[in-house]
Order: sequence, then structure tokens, then C-alpha cells
Amino acid sequence: MPVQKVLVVGGGITGSVLSLALAQRGVEVELAEIAPQWFGVGHGITIQGNALKALRSVGVLDRVLARAVPFDRMRLRRADGDLIAELPTPHTGGDDLPSTAGALRSDLQNALCDAVYAHGVRVRLGLSVEKLDQSAGHVDVTFTDGSAGRYNLVVGADGINSTMRSLIGITTRPCPVGMSIFRVVAERPAEMDCAEVYYGGPRYKAGYSPISADQCYAYLLDENLDASLIGPRAPLSLLRERGAGYGGVWGKILAALPEDTAVDYRWIEAILVDEPWHRGRTVIIGDAAHACPPLIAQGAAMCAEDAVVLAELVTGAEPLDRALDTFMARRLPRVRVVLENSLRLADWEIHPDTPGADPGRIMSETLDYLTAAA
Repeated sequence: MPVQKVLVVGGGITGSVLSLALAQRGVEVELAEIAPQWFGVGHGITIQGNALKALRSVGVLDRVLARAVPFDRMRLRRADGDLIAELPTPHTGGDDLPSTAGALRSDLQNALCDAVYAHGVRVRLGLSVEKLDQSAGHVDVTFTDGSAGRYNLVVGADGINSTMRSLIGITTRPCPVGMSIFRVVAERPAEMDCAEVYYGGPRYKAGYSPISADQCYAYLLDENLDASLIGPRAPLSLLRERGAGYGGVWGKILAALPEDTAVDYRWIEAILVDEPWHRGRTVIIGDAAHACPPLIAQGAAMCAEDAVVLAELVTGAEPLDRALDTFMARRLPRVRVVLENSLRLADWEIHPDTPGADPGRIMSETLDYLTAAA
């Protein structure tokens, strides 16, 4: 086995799944997370079948599905709520798994956190990596608290604004896509049984998904508003203003939001590192290497797949350099399809009169492509 001790930088979905997958293969794992508390916060998340497959491989799927809401279809609606179509969604994780599940992000993260601790991973909170010194057989790491460690492999799973990406000499940076997203967790209406998307209104689109027995995740895609609004506490009055013009269940959700609702507002950014993600005994994965607009809901799935595939390869028979080359050969083409098609869909949302625009075809083709193993 080419690695015995690994440092994982970043404790989100990517880093947690990777830490679990490595520990289950007998690797000594340390996880460094810059946040002082781990994690248990966040809005809703759509977990598609290939992400569910990755969660099953590290043993947390049953706990996640105990609170999540699985469904196998989605509905498209006009802005007033009238039904356009009901579509089955491909089983990207295999026919023995739901095609999709809606979940509260904190439920998913808490399941991963508990499993990481249970598998003996050393979790270090409130710090990150300050400096890396590589040699032929190891990486010496200096942390931001002044401590140090030596590892066979260091993995940057620290998100779209990754510091590890810069530390290993990759200069690619995320760029705004040209759209933003409002997100809230709300009370789930009784009639909501799957994800629904509203087209043709005053903004790019609105939608929602059930995420537990009594909660849903609702969102609004809009143009980029003032950057000072970005954060987890945007004004509810602004969401109500921007979200007006959509009826149906969306309108009911918006009208019923309590005044203390936490409204998360973000500009959507994207990145694809279109060169090797590894430098010697360091590598970046997940959103640090590729992050896409949420138009196909594959962000978490691509990250979880990265983690499972990397753990498989660096604990296999190949030398580390060849294992990392194999990792790139398997992952880059797959994430490129998702990213490029997500960007195409985003562009069509922004410019709906584009000749030849066919979002349904692109989404269907992408999900069908992803039914192949990662």
C-alpha cells in the first residue's frame, strides 16, 4: 500500500468521506478543519444516486436515509404553478438505490462526523496548513497553530476557496457564473413529495425539495445582486421581493416564512483545474479542484466520488505517482462533463432565448452518462 499516514485538509463532505474511506482501508488519518466547531449547520442538499452510492460505500447511508426524503421523479412547473411535466430521474447510483434524496445538510454532515470519529480519525479543529515541504517519501507539514506533522500524502479537500490549491502551486481561481442563489429551510407543505422547479417567472427560476418529514429546502436563482448581501443572513424582505411572481407551492412557502428565517445568499462561482490536481505527494479534490453551478445537483456527488476513488487507488497496488495519475484519468473527464453542462445550463438560464437551448436534453444526457461507474 503506497500510503500509511494521510493528512486530509477540510472537513466538509469531501474530506469526511475521504477520511472514512481511508480509515476503513487501514490508513492512519488526520483531518484538519479550519472551523472551530464541526459542522452541523447548513441548508438543504440534493443527494443524487451516485452520491448515495458513495455514502453507502463508507457505511453512513442508512443513517442519512433515516431522515432524508428519497424520490425518483421531479416536476417542472410554470411560474404560476401549473404543471409542465413530471419526469423520472435516472438512477445514477444503480437500481437498488433511490435516484435522489433531499436532506438537511447538517444531518448529512453529522452522520459523517460521527462515523469519522468512530473510525479513529484524529480530528483537529480550528487550524489549517501553513507550509508544506516535500521529499521523495513524505511531506512535512507546518500548521497554522505552529505544530507540525509528517505524512505520506496530503489531500486538499478545503472547498472552492482552497488554500491548499495555492500552496501546491495551482493558480486557477473560481469565477462568478453570473447568477446568484437565495436558500432557505422552511416548513414542508403536506403536498410536497419530490423536487419541483418553476420556470418562466421574473427571475431565472425557483424551486424546492423535501429534506425531512417536516422540512423543505427552497431556493431562488437570480442575477448577481450587491455583493454586500452575500452571507447567511440576507434580508427576508429581499427574498420576498425577488421571489414574488411565482405561485403554487412556492408562493405558499414564501408567504409562510417566519420573520426570523435564515436566508442564505451567495453568488454562484465555478472552477475547473484543467491540469493535474497533484504535485508530488499532495493533491486537491472536490470543490478545491472542480465546482459547478447547482443546475444538475451533482456537486456533492462529484466530491463524494472523488473521495471514494482516491481512497481506493492510493491504498491499491500502484505506486503513489501512478495511482494519482490514474485518479486524474478517471476523474477529470467525468467532472468536466458535469461542469461544462452545468455552465451551459446556467448560460441558458441567463439567456433563455438562446437558439437551440434545450435544458431538458442536457440534464437528461448528463444524468444518463453518470449511470456509468465513477
